[in-house]
Amino acid sequence: MIIPAAGASRRYGEGAPELQGRSKLDEDMAGRPLLQRTVEIFVKRDDVAHIIVAAPAEDDAFNEFRERHGDKLGLLGVAICRGGAEHRWESVKNALELVPHDGAHVAIHDAARPCAPIEMVDRIFEAAAKYPAVVPAIDVADTLKRVSAEAKQDRDIDPLDAILGEAGREGVTLRTVEETIPRERLVAVQTPQVFELELLQRAYAQKDLSSTDDAGLVERLGEQVVVVEGDPRNLKVTRPADLKMAMSILGLRESSGRATHKKF
Repeated sequence: MIIPAAGASRRYGEGAPELQGRSKLDEDMAGRPLLQRTVEIFVKRDDVAHIIVAAPAEDDAFNEFRERHGDKLGLLGVAICRGGAEHRWESVKNALELVPHDGAHVAIHDAARPCAPIEMVDRIFEAAAKYPAVVPAIDVADTLKRVSAEAKQDRDIDPLDAILGEAGREGVTLRTVEETIPRERLVAVQTPQVFELELLQRAYAQKDLSSTDDAGLVERLGEQVVVVEGDPRNLKVTRPADLKMAMSILGLRESSGRATHKKF
């Protein structure tokens, strides 16, 4: 099991100065950091032999990560390696080097998905016993539109602007629609994604490793990827509102006292 955890959480702090520079993986979830909640999904499973967490690559960030999470992860039998400096695939590739050669499969799960239901993980692992590449996904229910790359700020004209200027004003970010994408047979892919070890090693031996998920690299080999039913509860925490939703899904209450990300 590989859990990439080297991301900078840039989107998590957007528009919230008090969250700038804070990792979403450190956020408190009823007395445990989000990362630990994610790891705990897999630690008691008999079909998971090893768990490797890919931490930030830069020295200071790696040492801080190890200081903050090392003891807890160590007690859970989790190994930590350096992840990628910029890209997710770098983290997976580094962790893949630590996977024992006698392993049959490798599962890869987003560190920011602490709500993966047990029954969903069971479905994926059962399918992986029959197929070399398995991913969970849910049908897309919303209308999808491709929008312009550039955004602009729209600010209402107010007579007080001449006096107050831009201070304290809230703008709306606007982009224009370029096309509507038919949603038939479109799915939103989740994790964990599970692959036969040899297949994943071949996928990561390619020169071009640019991809938004590991299945994309397998598809590039021309290999078939099987989709099983995911779960709407298996959300990825990207922004603060997602954290509150994850707490609700897990039935957790905010803990009192010192925040987890400030504990050492």
